[in-house]
Amino acid sequence: MLILQGRHVDRLGDLALRCRERGAVVQTEVVELRDREELTRWLDAIGRLTIDLAIVNAGVTSHIGTHGEGESWESVENVIDVNIRAAMATVTALLPSMRRRGRGQIALISSLSAYYGLPITPAYCASKAALKAYGEALRGWLAPEGVAISVVLPGFVETGMSAQFPGPKAFVLRPETAAGIIRRGLARNQARIGFPFPVNFGMWWLSVLPPAVSQRILQALNYGGASPTKRESA
Repeated sequence: MLILQGRHVDRLGDLALRCRERGAVVQTEVVELRDREELTRWLDAIGRLTIDLAIVNAGVTSHIGTHGEGESWESVENVIDVNIRAAMATVTALLPSMRRRGRGQIALISSLSAYYGLPITPAYCASKAALKAYGEALRGWLAPEGVAISVVLPGFVETGMSAQFPGPKAFVLRPETAAGIIRRGLARNQARIGFPFPVNFGMWWLSVLPPAVSQRILQALNYGGASPTKRESA
Protein backbone atom coordinates (compact mmCIF):
# COMPACT_ATOMS: atom_id res chain seq x y z
CA MET A 1 0.00 0.00 0.00
CA LEU A 2 1.33 3.42 -1.01
CA ILE A 3 -0.13 6.36 0.91
CA LEU A 4 0.27 9.75 -0.76
CA GLN A 5 -0.52 12.90 1.20
CA GLY A 6 -0.78 16.40 -0.22
CA ARG A 7 -2.94 19.49 -0.28
CA HIS A 8 -3.54 19.87 -4.03
CA VAL A 9 -6.30 17.49 -5.12
CA ASP A 10 -5.54 17.55 -8.85
CA ARG A 11 -1.78 17.10 -8.50
CA LEU A 12 -2.26 14.35 -5.95
CA GLY A 13 -4.70 12.57 -8.24
CA ASP A 14 -2.33 12.76 -11.21
CA LEU A 15 0.51 11.32 -9.16
CA ALA A 16 -1.69 8.53 -7.80
CA LEU A 17 -2.75 7.61 -11.33
CA ARG A 18 0.88 7.36 -12.47
CA CYS A 19 1.68 5.11 -9.51
CA ARG A 20 -1.33 2.88 -10.16
CA GLU A 21 -0.27 2.52 -13.79
CA ARG A 22 2.97 1.03 -12.46
CA GLY A 23 1.07 -1.50 -10.37
CA ALA A 24 0.93 0.22 -6.99
CA VAL A 25 -2.08 0.10 -4.69
CA VAL A 26 -2.53 3.76 -3.76
CA GLN A 27 -4.45 5.60 -1.08
CA THR A 28 -4.53 9.40 -1.21
CA GLU A 29 -5.06 11.83 1.64
CA VAL A 30 -5.75 15.53 1.08
CA VAL A 31 -4.47 17.25 4.22
CA GLU A 32 -3.57 20.88 4.90
CA LEU A 33 -0.61 20.56 7.26
CA ARG A 34 -1.13 24.03 8.74
CA ASP A 35 -4.59 23.02 9.96
CA ARG A 36 -3.71 21.56 13.37
CA GLU A 37 -7.05 19.81 13.89
CA GLU A 38 -6.99 18.22 10.44
CA LEU A 39 -3.33 17.22 10.82
CA THR A 40 -3.97 15.62 14.22
CA ARG A 41 -6.90 13.63 12.83
CA TRP A 42 -4.82 12.28 9.97
CA LEU A 43 -1.78 11.49 12.13
CA ASP A 44 -3.96 9.57 14.59
CA ALA A 45 -5.13 7.43 11.67
CA ILE A 46 -1.71 6.69 10.15
CA GLY A 47 -0.23 6.06 13.59
CA ARG A 48 -2.34 2.89 13.74
CA LEU A 49 -1.03 1.60 10.40
CA THR A 50 2.04 -0.53 9.67
CA ILE A 51 4.34 1.85 7.83
CA ASP A 52 7.58 0.39 6.49
CA LEU A 53 8.96 3.57 4.92
CA ALA A 54 7.84 7.16 5.48
CA ILE A 55 9.23 9.99 3.34
CA VAL A 56 8.54 13.26 5.14
CA ASN A 57 8.80 15.61 2.20
CA ALA A 58 6.33 18.50 2.56
CA GLY A 59 8.02 21.89 2.57
CA VAL A 60 7.54 25.56 1.74
CA THR A 61 10.00 28.39 1.35
CA SER A 62 10.34 32.11 1.94
CA HIS A 63 12.94 34.76 1.11
CA ILE A 64 13.89 38.33 1.97
CA GLY A 65 12.70 39.77 -1.35
CA THR A 66 14.44 41.31 -4.32
CA HIS A 67 15.36 44.47 -2.44
CA GLY A 68 16.02 42.90 0.93
CA GLU A 69 12.76 44.11 2.44
CA GLY A 70 12.64 41.05 4.70
CA GLU A 71 10.33 38.14 5.42
CA SER A 72 6.92 38.80 6.89
CA TRP A 73 6.02 37.01 10.11
CA GLU A 74 3.18 35.32 8.23
CA SER A 75 5.73 33.81 5.82
CA VAL A 76 8.09 32.78 8.62
CA GLU A 77 5.26 31.16 10.59
CA ASN A 78 4.14 29.29 7.49
CA VAL A 79 7.64 27.87 7.01
CA ILE A 80 7.86 26.84 10.66
CA ASP A 81 4.41 25.21 10.66
CA VAL A 82 5.01 23.11 7.55
CA ASN A 83 8.76 22.43 7.54
CA ILE A 84 9.28 21.81 11.26
CA ARG A 85 6.08 21.36 13.25
CA ALA A 86 4.22 19.17 10.74
CA ALA A 87 7.35 17.11 10.01
CA MET A 88 8.04 16.44 13.68
CA ALA A 89 4.37 15.69 14.34
CA THR A 90 4.40 13.12 11.54
CA VAL A 91 7.49 11.39 12.88
CA THR A 92 6.09 11.40 16.42
CA ALA A 93 2.92 9.69 15.19
CA LEU A 94 4.83 6.98 13.29
CA LEU A 95 7.47 6.06 15.86
CA PRO A 96 5.39 4.10 18.42
CA SER A 97 4.37 1.47 15.85
CA MET A 98 7.87 1.22 14.37
CA ARG A 99 9.47 0.88 17.79
CA ARG A 100 7.03 -1.85 18.83
CA ARG A 101 7.83 -3.80 15.67
CA GLY A 102 11.57 -3.12 15.89
CA ARG A 103 11.75 -2.00 12.27
CA GLY A 104 10.83 0.83 9.94
CA GLN A 105 12.52 3.63 8.07
CA ILE A 106 11.94 7.39 7.95
CA ALA A 107 13.48 9.81 5.47
CA LEU A 108 13.42 13.48 6.45
CA ILE A 109 13.79 15.77 3.45
CA SER A 110 16.02 18.61 4.61
CA SER A 111 18.25 20.66 2.29
CA LEU A 112 21.92 21.42 1.66
CA SER A 113 21.10 24.87 3.03
CA ALA A 114 20.95 23.16 6.44
CA TYR A 115 24.76 23.27 6.52
CA TYR A 116 24.99 27.06 6.39
CA GLY A 117 22.30 29.73 6.44
CA LEU A 118 21.91 31.60 3.15
CA PRO A 119 21.15 35.28 3.82
CA ILE A 120 18.46 35.37 1.14
CA THR A 121 16.32 32.60 2.74
CA PRO A 122 16.73 32.84 6.55
CA ALA A 123 13.56 31.07 7.73
CA TYR A 124 13.85 28.27 5.18
CA CYS A 125 17.49 27.58 6.08
CA ALA A 126 16.65 27.62 9.77
CA SER A 127 13.83 25.13 9.27
CA LYS A 128 16.00 22.75 7.27
CA ALA A 129 18.85 22.99 9.79
CA ALA A 130 16.37 22.09 12.52
CA LEU A 131 15.16 19.10 10.53
CA LYS A 132 18.74 17.94 9.92
CA ALA A 133 19.61 18.12 13.62
CA TYR A 134 16.33 16.42 14.55
CA GLY A 135 16.94 13.53 12.14
CA GLU A 136 20.52 13.01 13.25
CA ALA A 137 19.43 12.93 16.89
CA LEU A 138 16.65 10.44 16.13
CA ARG A 139 19.05 8.19 14.24
CA GLY A 140 21.38 7.92 17.21
CA TRP A 141 18.49 7.21 19.56
CA LEU A 142 16.56 4.72 17.44
CA ALA A 143 19.25 2.74 15.58
CA PRO A 144 19.60 0.19 18.42
CA GLU A 145 15.85 -0.44 18.20
CA GLY A 146 15.95 -1.25 14.48
CA VAL A 147 14.35 2.01 13.27
CA ALA A 148 16.39 3.69 10.53
CA ILE A 149 16.43 7.46 10.10
CA SER A 150 18.02 9.19 7.12
CA VAL A 151 18.34 12.92 6.47
CA VAL A 152 18.10 13.82 2.79
CA LEU A 153 19.98 16.97 1.80
CA PRO A 154 19.11 17.91 -1.79
CA GLY A 155 20.52 20.80 -3.73
CA PHE A 156 18.51 22.29 -6.58
CA VAL A 157 15.97 19.99 -8.24
CA GLU A 158 13.63 21.02 -11.05
CA THR A 159 10.58 21.75 -8.89
CA GLY A 160 8.22 24.62 -8.26
CA MET A 161 10.01 25.40 -5.00
CA SER A 162 13.41 25.66 -6.68
CA ALA A 163 11.85 27.97 -9.26
CA GLN A 164 10.99 30.39 -6.41
CA PHE A 165 14.61 30.61 -5.23
CA PRO A 166 15.80 34.18 -5.87
CA GLY A 167 19.51 33.42 -6.32
CA PRO A 168 21.66 31.48 -8.81
CA LYS A 169 20.91 27.77 -9.20
CA ALA A 170 23.93 25.55 -9.76
CA PHE A 171 23.92 21.89 -10.79
CA VAL A 172 20.14 21.60 -11.05
CA LEU A 173 19.00 17.96 -11.19
CA ARG A 174 15.97 16.42 -12.80
CA PRO A 175 13.44 14.97 -10.34
CA GLU A 176 14.04 11.45 -11.66
CA THR A 177 17.77 11.77 -11.00
CA ALA A 178 17.22 13.08 -7.49
CA ALA A 179 14.72 10.30 -6.73
CA GLY A 180 17.23 7.67 -7.86
CA ILE A 181 19.92 9.06 -5.57
CA ILE A 182 17.50 9.10 -2.63
CA ARG A 183 16.29 5.56 -3.32
CA ARG A 184 19.84 4.18 -3.43
CA GLY A 185 20.80 6.06 -0.26
CA LEU A 186 17.80 4.72 1.62
CA ALA A 187 18.55 1.19 0.46
CA ARG A 188 22.02 1.58 2.04
CA ASN A 189 20.57 3.19 5.17
CA GLN A 190 22.78 6.26 4.77
CA ALA A 191 22.70 8.73 7.63
CA ARG A 192 22.93 11.68 5.23
CA ILE A 193 21.98 11.62 1.56
CA GLY A 194 23.41 14.84 0.13
CA PHE A 195 23.58 15.75 -3.55
CA PRO A 196 24.80 16.86 -6.02
CA PHE A 197 28.38 16.33 -4.86
CA PRO A 198 29.88 19.73 -5.83
CA VAL A 199 27.19 21.69 -3.94
CA ASN A 200 27.20 19.21 -1.04
CA PHE A 201 30.98 19.59 -0.71
CA GLY A 202 30.81 23.37 -1.00
CA MET A 203 28.05 23.81 1.58
CA TRP A 204 29.89 21.54 4.02
CA TRP A 205 32.97 23.73 3.67
CA LEU A 206 30.92 26.85 4.36
CA SER A 207 29.91 25.29 7.68
CA VAL A 208 33.52 24.70 8.80
CA LEU A 209 35.24 27.82 7.45
CA PRO A 210 35.38 30.98 9.59
CA PRO A 211 32.01 32.78 9.19
CA ALA A 212 33.64 35.91 7.75
CA VAL A 213 35.18 33.81 4.97
CA SER A 214 31.93 31.97 4.29
CA GLN A 215 30.03 35.25 4.04
CA ARG A 216 32.52 36.66 1.54
CA ILE A 217 32.17 33.51 -0.57
CA LEU A 218 28.37 33.81 -0.53
CA GLN A 219 28.54 37.48 -1.49
CA ALA A 220 30.85 36.64 -4.41
CA LEU A 221 28.40 33.97 -5.59
CA ASN A 222 25.39 36.33 -5.27
CA TYR A 223 23.88 34.37 -2.38
CA GLY A 224 24.55 37.10 0.16
CA GLY A 225 21.22 38.93 0.07
CA ALA A 226 20.29 42.30 -1.40
CA SER A 227 23.16 44.70 -1.94
CA PRO A 228 23.17 48.17 -0.31
CA THR A 229 22.51 49.67 -3.75
CA LYS A 230 19.39 47.57 -4.19
CA ARG A 231 18.13 48.45 -0.71
CA GLU A 232 18.60 52.16 -1.32
CA SER A 233 16.71 51.98 -4.62
CA ALA A 234 13.76 50.14 -3.10
